[in-house]
Amino acid sequence: MNRYESAKEQYLSLGIDPEAALEKLASIPVSMHCWQGDDVRGFDRPDEGLSGGIQTTGNYPGRARTPEELMADLELSYKLIPGKKRLNLHSSYAIFDGAPADRDALEPKHFAKWVEFAKKNNVGLDFNPTFFSHPLADGLTLSHPDDSIREFWIRHGIACRRIAAYFAKELNTHCLCNVWIPDGYKDIPADRLGPRLRLKDSLDRIFAEKLEGVIDCVESKVFGIGVESYTVGSGEFYASYAASHPGVYYLLDNGHFHPTEVVSDKIPALLPFFDKIPLHVSRPVRWDSDHVVIFDDELKEIAKEIVRNDATDKVLIGLDFFDASINRIAAWVIGTRNMQKALLFALLQPNLKDAQNAGNFTDVLAYSEEAKTLPFGDIWAEYCRRNGVPENHAWLQVIRDYESDVLAKRV
Repeated sequence: MNRYESAKEQYLSLGIDPEAALEKLASIPVSMHCWQGDDVRGFDRPDEGLSGGIQTTGNYPGRARTPEELMADLELSYKLIPGKKRLNLHSSYAIFDGAPADRDALEPKHFAKWVEFAKKNNVGLDFNPTFFSHPLADGLTLSHPDDSIREFWIRHGIACRRIAAYFAKELNTHCLCNVWIPDGYKDIPADRLGPRLRLKDSLDRIFAEKLEGVIDCVESKVFGIGVESYTVGSGEFYASYAASHPGVYYLLDNGHFHPTEVVSDKIPALLPFFDKIPLHVSRPVRWDSDHVVIFDDELKEIAKEIVRNDATDKVLIGLDFFDASINRIAAWVIGTRNMQKALLFALLQPNLKDAQNAGNFTDVLAYSEEAKTLPFGDIWAEYCRRNGVPENHAWLQVIRDYESDVLAKRV
């Protein structure tokens, strides 16, 4: 008997079917973010430094410098990650064959090569307007008191939604279009309401056009670099906006809340009211530090809430981290495989809802603890084998070889 068959018997003894878990996992896409591969630089303004509270640390060699390099790095990561994947793009990754366009004039043609890439690799595309790293992103964008600046960013948001609709049509799948802005103040503001009224008006105008295949969402944040005292797009603001605007959803980033808050508890709090919950999975270390996702307790709890509430089709899972201190392709592989591991771990938990409803908390605790030491790793290894990717750390040598042959020559 091989290790998978032995592990399968142990799970079956607790009423858990590993085959059903593997089949379900294969149907759940994870949207990988392009910006891990080039330290959030993008291609539309190559000489513009990062701004808007965005910061990467480290100078590990091999950063992707061109669309071709970034696509090649992504394709290598796809070969090492099992299961269903999507790609999450920022608008700053536009590819100009001719004259460049500013962000308020972006068009689908500037992303045609990304659609070709998506078709070649059988991945859907998600999208984000880029409200940072631009001369007009001076701390305020959609909430700016200068009408000319605010109008520029409104046009950018409208243009990006139309590009998202282009993705959805070309790829025959939805496109999640997410609005996050860095707007806020370093110190205590004299007016907290005014910027939010302007933001509400901006969003109303951006979302006014009905577009097929686009899933709109807004992403909150508790604070950021340079906006420590006041964030215009707070959790309360965006949750209220989404709740009062049908067709707009509230995206949860697990690095964008107070350290004592957990997204695993927010998911079941939103499910009674929303048929979709967009999600960015990151790893905050004391703040929104965007560390590479590891297989930790909160990641497992997030996955459990998705699975146990039958919300794998409702929670739209994307990743959001960037680390320039380690091999960037390895970061993608580690983070995405860990998200998938957490989903599989959740799918291999006993169903204890009836025990809880009966007040049998002894069984809830006992079976939950017993499941923790079942041979989960053997089930994960079988999933990797069935998907034709390395089942263990053998994937790292593939990346080391690529680093030696390709990344080391990027200077």
